[in-house]
Amino acid sequence: MRFIHSIINFLVLPFCLFLLWGCAATETANQMSSMDDTALTIEEERPPIEHYGDNSLAEEVTLPEPEITVAEEIKELEALGTWEEGSDENIPSEPEITYDFPVTLNKQVDFYINFFQHKHKKTFTRWLERSSRYLPMIRAELRNAGLPEDLAYLPMIESGYSLTAYSKAKAAGPWQFIRSTGRAYDLTIDSYVDERRDPVKSTRAAIAFLSDLYDRFGDWQLAVAAYNAGGGKINNAIRRYKTKNFWEIAQKRYLKNETKRYVPKLIAAIILAKDPEKYGFTNINYSPPLAYETIEVPRWTSLRAVEVASGTDLETLRDLNRQLRQLITPPDQQDYPLRVPVGKKDIVAQNLPRVHTTVSTNYKTHVVGKNDTLNQICRLYNLNKTTLLKSNNLRKSKLTPGQRLRIPYQTTHYTLWDKDTPLPSQGTEGSRLVLHKIKPGESVSHIAKRYNVPVHLIAAWNDLKNINRIKAGQQLALYVSDTAGESNIVTTQTPAQTRSRTAARPDYYEINNGDSLWSIARRFQLTPQQLKRWNNLKSNLIHPGNRLRISDPEAENS
Repeated sequence: MRFIHSIINFLVLPFCLFLLWGCAATETANQMSSMDDTALTIEEERPPIEHYGDNSLAEEVTLPEPEITVAEEIKELEALGTWEEGSDENIPSEPEITYDFPVTLNKQVDFYINFFQHKHKKTFTRWLERSSRYLPMIRAELRNAGLPEDLAYLPMIESGYSLTAYSKAKAAGPWQFIRSTGRAYDLTIDSYVDERRDPVKSTRAAIAFLSDLYDRFGDWQLAVAAYNAGGGKINNAIRRYKTKNFWEIAQKRYLKNETKRYVPKLIAAIILAKDPEKYGFTNINYSPPLAYETIEVPRWTSLRAVEVASGTDLETLRDLNRQLRQLITPPDQQDYPLRVPVGKKDIVAQNLPRVHTTVSTNYKTHVVGKNDTLNQICRLYNLNKTTLLKSNNLRKSKLTPGQRLRIPYQTTHYTLWDKDTPLPSQGTEGSRLVLHKIKPGESVSHIAKRYNVPVHLIAAWNDLKNINRIKAGQQLALYVSDTAGESNIVTTQTPAQTRSRTAARPDYYEINNGDSLWSIARRFQLTPQQLKRWNNLKSNLIHPGNRLRISDPEAENS
């Protein structure tokens, strides 16, 4: 048995180490040799995301611009013949321009200088314009880490400094991390947040990754090549050819052309970007540097609510918080550090609690086709049968071609309530509080569809950390419409309004597992002292299954 364990360790451990170093940020194996400029659909390594936020604007993903010309580059590089080792002498630059990345001149680097200078001048101009938004931050992070500041141009050849870049190899963000490498360097990637798109956090992760690669190879050209191909690939090349000279390795066949081109492409980008006017890049419309303030907001806070509170357009907020995949703050943090434009932090703090939300149900029309079935139509519009039948006053599932069906859909509106006007309560404008006791097998999604209320609002009302962790018997507070029909409206408030909400409430609440006196008081806009007084409690100790009075008995008797 001991012998078998030894064999397993001998085989498995080297393999695991190889996988760890082989997962480069932009692993390009098995990619298509040419790509079009169409939008991409994110293919997660999990079931499709069920969206819980405000998603009329879906998560934006774009093809990384540097990938579009891959096939063209490789074909023309192959036509140049043997790779040159080149020289670092006679680097073309002004006296005040210096380089801290090892810059080499050869025909491959010359090719990329001409490639960007002439055939793809518009594209490189666009990258230069974007670069100024992130370069000050990236350079500062590199300087603090003791790395060459010229590495700040690596995102230029990875993504063109695009936060929305998502490759067919499933690499995301400006530094083009694949999922496994991003997580290995402490980036959060889940249904709500993808920090590969966060320019600051992904920069810090890339610096840590590049530092590890340099520590391993002791050469920046090899480290950058490993960033593209994986540390295992470069390590094998070094062992095979017994050299740590990238250009000597590039003369051999072991590395793919996708990796070989990476180093001369970066060198050319550095040379051009540090002295653009010399190469004909003039009148560049440089973007202003990234600047923002940070404010703590509650979980499940919609960017649309912050848009109204701040007076800032949604796209600006979205661009500052590209890591938020569903336009809402994630549920696993009680308070989330949201980025807002400079000068807006105090305004958001003042106004966010006064943002009032109206959820209305409207209808569009579906004309029944020849082969349409009720199940197909429900799947198409993400409805359940009961909702569709009731919306059309139907008792049977049988449909007739040409029949016109009303399809309900929700629209959420955010309005800033006047500071001189008292905030509306949850019990006004046709809405009422319902305590829904969860039945076995029910999910928040099912409950949301039943009451025609968005999932993220149910989560916000009940301060749910995880909507997938609810239990049978647990009670949820819902604010639903008393009316039915074409204008089924629910009025509610944002999570930031929790403390100011004064909803109508039932007389008693059944205590659930996990409830505390404080959490129940917060849910019904009361104080723990009120609950203790109304229930003759001498301490904060409560027990699941007991009933707790949540209305003032004196008010009932008056």
